[in-house]
Amino acid sequence: MDNPSRVFAAILPAAGREFTDNEKEKGLEVLAVNRQSPSNRVREVQVTGTAEVCCPADRVSVRVSVGNSKESVNEVTNSVSRRLEYILQALRQHGVKDEDTTVRRFLHQEADLYHMDAEVTVTFSDFEKMEQICSVLLEKLDKSVYVGTPHFYHSAECLSQLRRRVCVSAVENAQQKASEVSQLLGQSLGPPLLVREDDTREWRNEDEEDGGRGKGATPLPLLPRIPTLTASSRVFVSFSLRDRSRKKL
Repeated sequence: MDNPSRVFAAILPAAGREFTDNEKEKGLEVLAVNRQSPSNRVREVQVTGTAEVCCPADRVSVRVSVGNSKESVNEVTNSVSRRLEYILQALRQHGVKDEDTTVRRFLHQEADLYHMDAEVTVTFSDFEKMEQICSVLLEKLDKSVYVGTPHFYHSAECLSQLRRRVCVSAVENAQQKASEVSQLLGQSLGPPLLVREDDTREWRNEDEEDGGRGKGATPLPLLPRIPTLTASSRVFVSFSLRDRSRKKL
């Protein structure tokens, strides 16, 4: 899909050349822009360019919890610690780094029983590995472990790269349009005089909020979906123009 643009050309026509009716119909206006003095006229073309870039989530976090109740602190601690150690060992065997794992423990007493809960939060960049580990834990620990729903999100590095990519893409589109306009006018595109990003927006795909189901669709079990973030950028760029008829010195 072509990106919309707004074009303004400020040029001086080459000697002996008149603009054709076709060029006038395209909304190109010939102006002499005085920025400094009448003898120093700036020849330029101004364009706006837009771009949209989509990026899926690059991180997912999963919470794995175990708990138990016993009549003594030692018994409940040993019981939960064994399962907790198995979970951490399984993570290490699958190549999960310690810095991507957070462990929390909570011991409390109710009446004559001691309760201990432990939670492991794991962050993955490999989604397939996340699915494998969750399957292994559920298979081995069965009902004694709870594996939460995966939470997909965009890391700070991913968001920063997305915003840079969409801005650069918008500038590239503006440059391409300016180049085509300059050729139409019999000019050569010179270096940029001004580059300004006027607007940026970010949003999630609309069909992800309801799991991709349309209105009136039969309810289906919710499956973890990888969200996609779309970023848009609109830039304003001014390029200088060179007359092709001028001889190189």
